[in-house]
Amino acid sequence: MTELAGCILCIVASYLFGALPVAFLIVKWRYHKDIRQYGSGQVGASNIYRSFSKKLGIVVGIYDILKGVLVIGVAQLLSLDTAHQVIMGLSVIIGHNWPVFLHFNAGRGVATSIGVGLCLLPLGLPGFLLLALLTLLIGSSPLPVLTAMATLPLISWALGKPLVLTLGLLLLFLILVSRRLTAPRLERSKDIPTGQLLFNRLLFDRDIRDARTWVQYKPPSQVENKSKGS
Repeated sequence: MTELAGCILCIVASYLFGALPVAFLIVKWRYHKDIRQYGSGQVGASNIYRSFSKKLGIVVGIYDILKGVLVIGVAQLLSLDTAHQVIMGLSVIIGHNWPVFLHFNAGRGVATSIGVGLCLLPLGLPGFLLLALLTLLIGSSPLPVLTAMATLPLISWALGKPLVLTLGLLLLFLILVSRRLTAPRLERSKDIPTGQLLFNRLLFDRDIRDARTWVQYKPPSQVENKSKGS
């Protein structure tokens, strides 16, 4: 196998590994429901945690982090250079965010991005822990997470790390931002002005300001059934 073919194989394998929609499959298997119809509509651990099961949400969150860790770990075990590690890391995140199995629309890739970012730059861990503490204090994670991901390329640059690593971490941050901003509109947010929508998504990672209304959403059919049952 040529070096180019091997590189392409690693990229495709990383993408497909990231694209496996575990959150979707678990909710479908355990609850016989489509996770995309509940809460934030995201196919990810946080939506499982808020809409279905805290325990399952934590398990899936750990799995999503380990996806990024595993891909970078395999690349390092194969003695691949930094550029290849970066490409494989970005591929698994892209797979998670835009999986071929769910018509290229799934989660935000936050947990997987954390796994990739901290494996590529372990020295970024203290900053993550500090911002995690801030998350607990303010009771919200979207802005601290965005800030933490933004610090990684800055730390890499300040420490004089290879340019390919700094640029890779910058791309990781931009992928996170672009996914927040370009996710398809949901029916319940179709009337929100575009400017307000983008602002809400960038800072709060949701289409509306009201967090409770956003994360506790259920399909109209479920609300009607509950009302009839009561």
